Amino acid sequence: MSNKRIQQILIAILLLGTIYWFGLRTDPKVEALNQALQQTGSPALQNFPYTFRVVRLEGQDGEIAVMGTPRSSQVPVYRMIGVIHPNLSGKSPTHPDFIAAEKELANIQSEARQVVLNQVGVSSVKWELDKNWLIAHNIQPN
Repeated sequence: MSNKRIQQILIAILLLGTIYWFGLRTDPKVEALNQALQQTGSPALQNFPYTFRVVRLEGQDGEIAVMGTPRSSQVPVYRMIGVIHPNLSGKSPTHPDFIAAEKELANIQSEARQVVLNQVGVSSVKWELDKNWLIAHNIQPN
């Protein structure tokens, strides 16, 4: 193998390593926050059909945790609840079970927020619509 070919291979490896390091690698702080959600959250949070997670950190010192949520004014709640709880699909939003499911979602989301806020270095949580989850479940955000 020629020196030029070896040099091209080494440059390609270095380029791929740089792309991974700066673009594809998960931020260790984000990963630690998501582990805290799984390890310190209640069984209800850990077993909830939607996995609340930190997507990224913002702010000068990464003190703002941006978390994904399926809830938004862009998505009718009955569609999202029907995916989380298939037995409620097609039921009226005024049905008692549906209202209980909405309250459960709010409580679980609130707990997820609190778990993240309890971690060192996090001062606030910002919610971001989890469009990928919605699309994966055939819900088109408006």
